[in-house]
Amino acid sequence: MKLSEILNGIEIKAQTAAPDMEITEICYDSRNVKPGSLFVAITGTAVDGHKFIPMAVEKGAAAILCERAEQEETPFIQVENTRLALALASANFFGKPAERMTFVGVTGTNGKTSTTYLLKYVLEKTINAKVGLIGTIQNMIGDEIIETERTTPESYELQKLFLEMAEAGCTHVIMEVSSHALALDRVAGIHFDVGVFTNLTQDHLDFHVTMDAYRDAKAILFTRCTKGVLNGDDAATAKILETATCEAMTFGQHSPCDLMAEDAVLHSDGVEFLAAFGGQKEHVHLGIPGGFTVYNALGVLGAALALGVSLPDAAQALKTAHGVKGRVEVVPTPGKDYTVLIDYAHAPDGLENVLTSVRGFCKGRVIAVFGCGGDRDNTKRPIMGEIGARLADIAIITSDNPRTEDPYKIIDMILAGIPDKSNCVVEENRRKAIRMAMDMARKDDIIVLCGKGHETYQVLGTVKTHLDEREEVAAHLREEKE
Repeated sequence: MKLSEILNGIEIKAQTAAPDMEITEICYDSRNVKPGSLFVAITGTAVDGHKFIPMAVEKGAAAILCERAEQEETPFIQVENTRLALALASANFFGKPAERMTFVGVTGTNGKTSTTYLLKYVLEKTINAKVGLIGTIQNMIGDEIIETERTTPESYELQKLFLEMAEAGCTHVIMEVSSHALALDRVAGIHFDVGVFTNLTQDHLDFHVTMDAYRDAKAILFTRCTKGVLNGDDAATAKILETATCEAMTFGQHSPCDLMAEDAVLHSDGVEFLAAFGGQKEHVHLGIPGGFTVYNALGVLGAALALGVSLPDAAQALKTAHGVKGRVEVVPTPGKDYTVLIDYAHAPDGLENVLTSVRGFCKGRVIAVFGCGGDRDNTKRPIMGEIGARLADIAIITSDNPRTEDPYKIIDMILAGIPDKSNCVVEENRRKAIRMAMDMARKDDIIVLCGKGHETYQVLGTVKTHLDEREEVAAHLREEKE
């Protein structure tokens, strides 16, 4: 493709590269550069891509897209923001595939994954859509599963994935849109038909620093969508709507909203409520336990309505929907009279939500196993300690991806938030912590393994080691029989 076509719509400060130059591919990692590549030098938080321009040139880069023209002998294009330019150039390079499909973006601290999976199911059941999904657990093209490393891939990989989805016949794309992706322009140039906001609670302050900055990053989505579906019970919604340019619909249980959940009842195996919208009322039953499930269902119903699906059809589809791996997931414990749940709760609000919900239907004791990730927001550690100790009858504090931090220092920070540690036990080794919980459990107790969810690994130092909590539970059951 000619360079001029790749640069279409990008504001250029200076350029020495010939517009009719042929570009074979776009690279932002100098290790992947091949002859004919356009190398994009991204200024990152830890590494400055401009340092790798000489390596890219040595490997045959045809031109350099940069913010600082440091290699004047090499054909270059200078722009203000190379992250933004990479997103727009990637869309051009792959033929703007996003314009061929209907896009839904879901942002918020909690509930993104469940919302995207449930909405995918509803659209497939109601309008026979072929749906591409991008999210925390995995990416999907229809029923095909594509493993993923982060919630929202870098813009080049995103656009490449969009092309694969379009060529596979996808009519809709539903994606989790992280605050990082919005702040770092990974989704720049994509117009969303519908944007969904689930909630905002403390997380990612290692990156955003303040809650206001975190909220403002989420708010970007609602300047790039046609219709917005927002949680009216969340305090952040009012601020987000101040800058929103979309047509907005709110949902909730308590504040007056466009879409309301009335008479909600929580069961050990799911939730049910009346969905009220525009004079209509429909009974909704969703077989996923937890009070937060009501909000996830409302977000899905709102997005479906925004896409033209009727309330009765969407509500009927939810009745046969299933949960998501690692989200209040029941782990088989044959022969035992206690229950084990796995949940991805790794932030204060998520931990509080899942433990509060479990307390609502637990007939015995709640045993919580949780920790906090290393090299991430450390201000939430004492907050999570207080929540876990307060809401669980027994809190087993352990490791959760300590990464390069000392796991015992992380645990000490968690313990610092707990005034009364009488119901707390420390077991740094997560495998042993799971076994400890199972050994403690009595009839009708519920063990909640928090933090890992769908993940099947533990990050120790810089190395991923295999750790699937389902396997650990099964292994301990076998050990008990031996």
